[in-house]
Amino acid sequence: MNQPFETVQKLGKDSFDATAKAIEVATTGTQAIVVETADYAKKSFEQTASTFEKLVGVKSLDKVIEVQADYVKSAYEGFVAQSAKTRELYAKLAQDTLAPFGTLYSAAQSTFTPAKSAARTK
Repeated sequence: MNQPFETVQKLGKDSFDATAKAIEVATTGTQAIVVETADYAKKSFEQTASTFEKLVGVKSLDKVIEVQADYVKSAYEGFVAQSAKTRELYAKLAQDTLAPFGTLYSAAQSTFTPAKSAARTK
């Protein structure tokens, strides 16, 4: 009589533990994304400031166009690389955050599936 209650109680505790682990992993992953984004913003600002300094010293229109073209190309390439890196971080965050629940789901499924099968055969 107490066996089903103890099983449900254990699953409840396991669910709480999985949720706590998921929150911990989500916090760590979110911090990594924030750090990466801040680093990119800093590099982008430095690149913009450097380009502005170059433009201030330029005397010809051809050189202005060259400096701007180099900046746009570099900024675009940096943005694409950063987007790919951020996408990977978000995918890892989602995967790692949901992992504890996959283990919990497997445990719950193995616990209750035999009970359903036994009940159906009666």
